[in-house]
Amino acid sequence: MATVSKSRRRFIATIAAAIGGGWFLQRFFALPPQAARVLLEVPVTKMPERGALVFRHERVALVREEGKVHAISLVCTHLGCTVNVLPRGMSCPCHGSEFSSIGGVVKGPATEALPHLRLEQSNGVLRVFEDKVMNTV
Repeated sequence: MATVSKSRRRFIATIAAAIGGGWFLQRFFALPPQAARVLLEVPVTKMPERGALVFRHERVALVREEGKVHAISLVCTHLGCTVNVLPRGMSCPCHGSEFSSIGGVVKGPATEALPHLRLEQSNGVLRVFEDKVMNTV
C-alpha cells in the first residue's frame, strides 16, 4: 500500500478549507432578499372603463380588457425599445413588431409576448410591481 505524502494531504486539506471558507463567506456577505419594488400606484378611479393608461417613464401600460386590468411592460421583447400604445394594439417603432392590446405578438420580428407585471389592488389603489408574472397571452 502506497503512503500518501504530506504535501498531497496538505493540498487536499487546503482545498477543503478553501471550499468551506468560500461557502461561509458567501453566506455571511450575501444580501438579504428584497421585496419587489413598486413601480407605480394609481387610484382605481383613474382607470378608464375600456382602454389604457400609459406611463412612458416607467415603461408600463395599464390596460382594461374584458373587465380585467393588465399591467404590461412596454419594453419590446425583440431588442428592448419602448413600445407605443395605439387604439388597435401596440407597436414597436424600432423594428415594426406589433402586439395585441394585451401584449401578444401579432407581427414580428419579436417572437415573445410583452411581459405582464404583478398587479395588486387594495384600498382603491392599483399597485404595479417590477417583478414579472407568467405570460397569459
